[in-house]
Amino acid sequence: MRLKRMAVALSLFFLPPSSYNFDASMSSPLTLSIADLSSADASKRLGAAAEIYRFGRASAGSAIAEWWAESELSTLLLAPAPVITVGLAVQRDTFGRIRIANGTPRLAQVPPDQDAEEFELHFADGVSLDILTTREPGGSGAIAKYLAKLGEGIQQVEYRCASVDRAAQILKEKFGVSPVYPATRHGADGTRVNFFLVASPDGGKVLIELYESQSRG
Repeated sequence: MRLKRMAVALSLFFLPPSSYNFDASMSSPLTLSIADLSSADASKRLGAAAEIYRFGRASAGSAIAEWWAESELSTLLLAPAPVITVGLAVQRDTFGRIRIANGTPRLAQVPPDQDAEEFELHFADGVSLDILTTREPGGSGAIAKYLAKLGEGIQQVEYRCASVDRAAQILKEKFGVSPVYPATRHGADGTRVNFFLVASPDGGKVLIELYESQSRG
């Protein structure tokens, strides 16, 4: 059973292309926006971040629209002003360029058993991005496999939550959505997290992270 749960957990990082999991062609809008995140021009970086955030938030919003009708769940997700971060997976060299261009923000403290390095970017109008990369390119870690299979792209959309445990219970009982992990686990910077793979109206799937913390977001 443990191996089966691990397989399910890893499978979330191999999502088929959805409305925001664009392919890596150099002409795609997402690829161009990712490149502009490392521009020396601050206005280009702002525009790129806003576009990536819009893509991710819109796709997640359509996938979980019915969640907001459940009063307790919507309260747990901090409605009417949810805190939303779009998680962008990029190659290590892209990760470095984006970080330097944006003033070398602090790296998050990621549990050592997780294949990730990350930092956050915050812009005007509530635009928030989580930039992620693999610790071992070409390795067997989840982020490395995601990048190898899908290339750079929006990997997940993150929602701050007052209680991940309670939200997971509601989602399972009232929406038939089970969490990827059987129990809430440790995430970056002391957060507690779980993930939910949710079908979107376009036929794709969106990976939603719920996290709780007093220090993040």
